[in-house]
Amino acid sequence: MNPEVRDLESGSKMAKFTLATNESYTNKEGDRITDTQWHNIVAWGKTAELMDQLLAKGKEVMIEGKLTSRSYNDKEGVKRYITEIVTNEFLLLTPKSGDTKKTDLPF
Repeated sequence: MNPEVRDLESGSKMAKFTLATNESYTNKEGDRITDTQWHNIVAWGKTAELMDQLLAKGKEVMIEGKLTSRSYNDKEGVKRYITEIVTNEFLLLTPKSGDTKKTDLPF
């Protein structure tokens, strides 16, 4: 999940990365199944700067933002559709290095 960060002509920053979420359940046969979903995350400005400094692959993070959909034309001119979470806040859940206890969240 290392964010790809770009400096924009306006002087602002934009960060984007993919985030995996896992859901585990037991099916009718008693087998443990894990379903992984991948989400496209985008951040702008100060949020992008902080993500660049704090996030790295393997760290646990909570993302808050809005779900957006857009279309674009790829290099071959084919119209593509993408759904992204445009985040305005995030919370780093991975403990500091050397800290073995996990943060207890109230939800």
